[in-house]
Amino acid sequence: MLRIAVTGSPGVGKSTVVTKVVEKLAEQPGFKIGGIQTAEIRKEGHREGFSIMDLATGKTGILSHVKGSGPRLGKYHVNLEDLERIGASAVRDALACDLVVIDEIGPMELISGSFVSAVEEVLQSDKSALAVLHRSSRHPLAQRIRKGFELLTVDKENRDELPEKISNGFLRELG
Repeated sequence: MLRIAVTGSPGVGKSTVVTKVVEKLAEQPGFKIGGIQTAEIRKEGHREGFSIMDLATGKTGILSHVKGSGPRLGKYHVNLEDLERIGASAVRDALACDLVVIDEIGPMELISGSFVSAVEEVLQSDKSALAVLHRSSRHPLAQRIRKGFELLTVDKENRDELPEKISNGFLRELG
């Protein structure tokens, strides 16, 4: 079992690192990847929110948006319905896969008790995991991940080499 969390400054490329790892590992015959991936929603060059995608099914939804009615975090409203229907479900379903990917464990996601409990199920399992961890979260779940995962800080100097390093670690784990 290998557990890696990537962290770093906003916009440094944490999600890009995870995307490249997922793409490389998805090429391995019979290797199943589950979990979630988030991406920016941009309009005319401005970030309006974030989408959330179930890696196993491709189902997508809105994690947060400037326009919305859910709990407010900064300028965004968190869409608890999609976070729980797609996000928490995808994390739980990923327990049947070889690798659980959780992009991201941050303030928006931690608003949902259902999402937190899904991540806790992963922590209690013997599954390998790759997570993006918000760099300054003091949430108890984030603190447990910092203690229990190999923590890699993404920066401009290492972001191009990290996907290969992380992918190779998971491939070695496969045997």
